[in-house]
Amino acid sequence: MRKQKGFSLIELLIVVAIILIIAAIAIPNLLRARIAANEASAVASLRTVNTAMVSYNSAYPTVGYASVLSYLSGTTCAPPNSQSACLIDNQLATGSKSGYAFTLSGVTGTPASTYQFRADPQAPNQTGVRYFCSFADAVIRYDSATLTTCDGTKNALQ
Repeated sequence: MRKQKGFSLIELLIVVAIILIIAAIAIPNLLRARIAANEASAVASLRTVNTAMVSYNSAYPTVGYASVLSYLSGTTCAPPNSQSACLIDNQLATGSKSGYAFTLSGVTGTPASTYQFRADPQAPNQTGVRYFCSFADAVIRYDSATLTTCDGTKNALQ
């Protein structure tokens, strides 16, 4: 009788089946974790912009709130000015970060007395599930459907 070397075909198929079962269990959890991380980043970005808007309004009272998101960022900050305040990072100022698209709108008045800032997932149900928004009261609100307006009727984050 000859001694067999290596693994049989059945043994290899069993190992491959076990690996596929483990992958089927792990991949959805990994995707949910990434969505949760993207949503946490979007909320942090909203808080950053709210803080930057208050600082901007205090530094430039004749202008009020920034009318363009890029006014809050900048690369030449010696000294900062109303069109390059250097309060947020340049990545956030582009309007896209961590799977979310950010939109600044509703800046009205002279000096500007209000604004609306939204964070929408770039690929709904893939990069994020919830839509976030905030305005001059600095309360972050969310909804599972697209937010066309940000008002006090939406769910507020605690």
